[in-house]
Amino acid sequence: MGDLSRHFSRREFACHCGCGYDTVDAALLKVLEDVRRTFNAPVTINSGCRCEKHNAKIGGSEHSQHKLSRAADIAVEGIPAEAVHDWLVSRYPDKFGIGKYNTFTHIDTRTDGPARWDKT
Repeated sequence: MGDLSRHFSRREFACHCGCGYDTVDAALLKVLEDVRRTFNAPVTINSGCRCEKHNAKIGGSEHSQHKLSRAADIAVEGIPAEAVHDWLVSRYPDKFGIGKYNTFTHIDTRTDGPARWDKT
């Protein structure tokens, strides 16, 4: 049980630098619960919130949705990242940012139109 939603806790989204930044967008939580329910498997948050300093240190985009608490890089236990990506694209064809990577999937709840990219 999480303290933010049924399956997610605030600590999972906290900036990895230890600064304490751990805000999470409510719409992102709904999407992640949807992923959890659909695949019936645990979802690991590899990267959630990022402060400006940490985002720059890891080479994140200047306009990263992680800095706005609206993004998560996720892995679903036992499910290939490509399958998670493909499901998200089919489930949310006209909104959000969805990125395809070899070992994880990026999802963000941007409001300025859909964005798609493939870094595999």
